[in-house]
Amino acid sequence: MKIFSLFLFMTVGLFTGTKHYYKKEVMSTLELERMNTRISEIKNMISIDPKYNTKIAFFVDMRIPSGKNRFFVYDLVNNKILDQGLVAHGSGSETGVKGSLRFSNTPNSNCTALGRYVIENCYKGGFGKSYKLNGLDETNNNALKRAIVLHYYSAVPYEEQDYYISNSHGCPMVNEQFFKRIEKIIDNSKSKIILDVYY
Repeated sequence: MKIFSLFLFMTVGLFTGTKHYYKKEVMSTLELERMNTRISEIKNMISIDPKYNTKIAFFVDMRIPSGKNRFFVYDLVNNKILDQGLVAHGSGSETGVKGSLRFSNTPNSNCTALGRYVIENCYKGGFGKSYKLNGLDETNNNALKRAIVLHYYSAVPYEEQDYYISNSHGCPMVNEQFFKRIEKIIDNSKSKIILDVYY
């Protein structure tokens, strides 16, 4: 078992790399498989459309508990995770069963909607600076109508927790410190960044 754990750690290091903000030392095999599948799909998508950023993408694995880092900033060129943080899901996604979520694209559902989003222009709203999200899939194409945005909120902790964190109204809601780091990436990007939310 120790040999397998060491192998997994080395494999994850090879695929994801480490950097200053990268705290999670070992991803499970399933988490790694899910992420690699999504990375391949995003790379295929952006290779045929020059308006998307080909160097950086954001990935959110909603199967990881909300108290653990599940928002990943990914370097598509060097194939490694650059940063990560906590992100809330929508209160309507709660099923009452720990670890089990539901998802919806329906207005007023307060659910998280799965799929690929384009991060659009920022604006100043009730939570401060926020980024509009435009859903690219049938599962999330109501994002603009639902006012689903990327924003920060003081109730979202910075460090990983052993419990579930607060919920949003369907928006990917992060800690302010983490938001400030991804804000720099978004604002400095000359092309649109993809945010992929999957389960």
